Amino acid sequence: MKFPPRMHDLVVDNLREIPDFPTEGVLFRDITPLLANGEAFKELITLMAEHYRGKIDAVAGLESRGFILAAPLAVELGIGMMTVRKGGKLPGPVIGVDYDLEYGSARMEIRPDSVPEGARVLILDDVLATGGTALAATQLIEQSGGTVAEIAVLMELTDLGGRERIGSIPFQSLVTF
Repeated sequence: MKFPPRMHDLVVDNLREIPDFPTEGVLFRDITPLLANGEAFKELITLMAEHYRGKIDAVAGLESRGFILAAPLAVELGIGMMTVRKGGKLPGPVIGVDYDLEYGSARMEIRPDSVPEGARVLILDDVLATGGTALAATQLIEQSGGTVAEIAVLMELTDLGGRERIGSIPFQSLVTF
């Protein structure tokens, strides 16, 4: 089931584009105006909750802006929220997955005891670029005994191939660039 068009509009209407950030030639799309607009942010979370009610048992927010989206959604749904963090940020015991970046590698970790056995988990983040963090989060949720119900993001950067990298995992984005 696709997201309602109003969710797309909320993101687009509250997005700021910053040229040459963080480096020359990059157009950074900033969601902080959406977060600062209490009415729009609340409406987005309410619409997300209506969309996912009864379909998920937990929400996994990806570091760091995924936390900002996942926490209020989990509260609205009355379900748990887990954090998938960059390596070395969580107290143990943790499990981790290393993944490749364009120039190097990174690590994502989770506390496996935060994932209820058999839970249908929504992975939530602000952006899908190369798909590395989303794929790592999927592996961590599954290794912890959960099932990834869907990966959802506010924005998808299609030129970076993230959707292809995550393969057949159910995926939705509100806005594509």
